[in-house]
Amino acid sequence: VFEFADQYRGSYSDSLGSVVCPFYCSYSGYNDELLWGASWLHRASQNASYMTYIQSNGHTLGADEDDYSFSWDDKRVGTKVLLSKGFLQDRIEELQLYKVHTDNYICSLIPGTSSFQAQYTPGGLLYKGSASNLQYVTSTAFLLLTYANYLNSSGGHASCGTTTVTAKNLISLAKKQVDYILGQNPAKMSYMVGFGERYPQHVHHRGSSLPSVHVHPNSIPCNAGFQYLYSSSPNPNILVGAILGGPDNRDSFSDDRNNYQQS
Repeated sequence: VFEFADQYRGSYSDSLGSVVCPFYCSYSGYNDELLWGASWLHRASQNASYMTYIQSNGHTLGADEDDYSFSWDDKRVGTKVLLSKGFLQDRIEELQLYKVHTDNYICSLIPGTSSFQAQYTPGGLLYKGSASNLQYVTSTAFLLLTYANYLNSSGGHASCGTTTVTAKNLISLAKKQVDYILGQNPAKMSYMVGFGERYPQHVHHRGSSLPSVHVHPNSIPCNAGFQYLYSSSPNPNILVGAILGGPDNRDSFSDDRNNYQQS
């Protein structure tokens, strides 16, 4: 599969644009996926050919670019964190570049460093985008904890100019984000559905907002579903474990099913 992807390069939305755009276009292109795929295949197989591929193609696939967001569309930061493990734990000198870029990313998140450029809400939530912001918060927290593990196992740290950032610092920042999501925030609301005493009741989710087959045994045509989308009633089916888009940049949240950016 990897050989096929490398030989026939292109983004899926090049041919499926009319169906997947504008919501799921491949805005970042396919280069990051090739580097991401090669990195994981090397991790899983220890096949040297994938490391050779990374070293030969990394510079054209995004290794030289700093990036500050990790998402379904852009894997570059995640790739660099993953490859930094090879330098920190296995001392593969050719991968030091990825550790440098990972430090740059980490430093951008830490208030007080010379490279700090992230935005936080007054309540302390990382804010990357107006639509489904918590997807970025959760993935960032994951990278912080992953990199902290790599640093702990190697006795290393992140260098932010003259400031040294330790694994403990990264864990603390990740914990603040998780605590915020689970209810330690100005609204005193958990943004994980079903967790805590207070959580959103109007989740933008078809299966959660439609009545169950036990309550409504007859089929519901597609267009008939809109009455449930616009209903002010709470979702009849609690979508336990789902994390919503979350509050805006001022910590405000609208528990409105039709406000899909937040709900």
